[in-house]
Amino acid sequence: MQRYLIMCRSLTYAQRAAAALERAGITAPVSRAPQGLTGNGCGYCVRVNENRFSSALNVLSKAGVPHGRLYRAEPDGRYVEVAS
Repeated sequence: MQRYLIMCRSLTYAQRAAAALERAGITAPVSRAPQGLTGNGCGYCVRVNENRFSSALNVLSKAGVPHGRLYRAEPDGRYVEVAS
């Protein structure tokens, strides 16, 4: 199953996103963003399973939690940016 990364501008926003998603029943662990996906070299993201990705974006929108770019983790280790 593919995983999606929802980028956040700080650890605080990633934690807020994870908490909002957990309240909605969506498991979304916080992690450091993979190197190369952030312009300034550091960042955080929440990871969501493919089958919950659309629901996760809806939850974050309704909760007023901003997010950054969205990526899909490919089986070969690459990350592909996706549209929201």
